[in-house]
Amino acid sequence: MVLIPARNEGHSIAALVLESRRLTRKPVVVINDCSTDDTAVQARAAGAIVLDLPVRLGAWGATQTGLRYAVRQQWPLAVTLDADGQHEASRIDALTTHIHHGQADVVIGACPDRASVLRRLAWHYLRWLAGINLIDITSGFRAYGRAAIERLAQPDATLLDYQDIGVLMILNRQGLRIHEVPVPMKPRLHGHSRVFDSWWTVAGYMIKTSVLCLARVGQRVQTGGRA
Repeated sequence: MVLIPARNEGHSIAALVLESRRLTRKPVVVINDCSTDDTAVQARAAGAIVLDLPVRLGAWGATQTGLRYAVRQQWPLAVTLDADGQHEASRIDALTTHIHHGQADVVIGACPDRASVLRRLAWHYLRWLAGINLIDITSGFRAYGRAAIERLAQPDATLLDYQDIGVLMILNRQGLRIHEVPVPMKPRLHGHSRVFDSWWTVAGYMIKTSVLCLARVGQRVQTGGRA
């Protein structure tokens, strides 16, 4: 199942849904995060299942809604794509292959070259603080196996603001295997990053994510495996 959280992405959502359906031949679910444009209309017209959120939940809340839908529908594997068209659906198989072969529980499509020098410094700091040895910690292009889907659908993952560090810490401390594969990413053609759109937003992101790291989110559910 392909999950696409979306807010005001009417300019790109239809093409992404059509490409994802054509290449995977699997259900494509768009989680409409209270868009004020025609995102939902365009997604349905392209053949997507659209989940309309009654209140705005943000990128991670919308993604978790999709994961919970995948649990309810008993899908063993879910791939998340950003709705802005930066991720290439043609690379989905590169991620899912590792899960199909039992080599990983979660696979991240990594493209560190897209990051500015300042963003790379932020990544380095957060990796050190969280104790996570991954290159691209903010990529929303991910494949989740059944164990990861069920874990992230739990209530204690609900209040995370972002799908990067907090999610990775929960998965890591559950002992799930997280791999990365290099993928290209297209430049954003419309809009801007909702995490890095201003210095105030970046400051808030860094503070909240640092608190998550210091609080050792996910620690209480550790059942073995990697710490």
